[in-house]
Amino acid sequence: MAATQVGCEHYVRSCLLKAPCCGKFYVCRLCHDGEENHQMDRFKVREVKCAACNSIQESQQICKECEVKFGEYYCDICHLFDKDKKQYHCQPCGICRIGPREKYFHCTKCNLCLATDLKDNHKCVENVSRQNCPVCMEDIHTSRIGAHVLPCGHLLHRTCFEDMFRTGAYRCPLCMHSAFNMKEFWEERDKEIAQTPMPTEYQDTTVKIICNDCQARCTVSFHVLGMKCSSCGSYNTAQDGGLIVPIC
Repeated sequence: MAATQVGCEHYVRSCLLKAPCCGKFYVCRLCHDGEENHQMDRFKVREVKCAACNSIQESQQICKECEVKFGEYYCDICHLFDKDKKQYHCQPCGICRIGPREKYFHCTKCNLCLATDLKDNHKCVENVSRQNCPVCMEDIHTSRIGAHVLPCGHLLHRTCFEDMFRTGAYRCPLCMHSAFNMKEFWEERDKEIAQTPMPTEYQDTTVKIICNDCQARCTVSFHVLGMKCSSCGSYNTAQDGGLIVPIC
């Protein structure tokens, strides 16, 4: 019998999990964690209750009594039941991921499944997914929200990156490296600075800067709209010390 369209806001499934910690039945671990003052260990789930006939049984994909399929997808490691989203269980990650599997690979250094177009095309940061998202401070590795890989190699939730972009933030919250290709933005800044000369008393003033993108240290002309790195052309820079005024 096909899976019935029931479940919760998190998953489509036709059974409830018996929490190994408190013995209560919940549709999923997230529903449990939202109600209780402790967390359910998904890997220790042993029993489920059929939502159609209320039969309690060992965790499996099809009800032994009424033959209702508890989920189009079932993982007997994570005890995950859900509609088919091309999921697969990644052994190194230790959890199920939304696929399809052929579009992802597991980076052993980052310790995370990434899109195949990032293979040999991303900066590895060891165990990067085991860190919390630097924007919302929530877990990344087991999150149901996809991760976005920044050019510097750090991760944040895809939704957090989108929110950051909408607010005009362009730097990694951890290392301050530019979070995306800023070439067009820097070209616009060049035009703005060319059209906005500094007052006469500041036109020969310089300042020492540190570039957040290439880590170069250099001395450049001071301008209130930004100081451009003479090494890589980035305006993602930080002032290092006070203004240097020429001695007349």
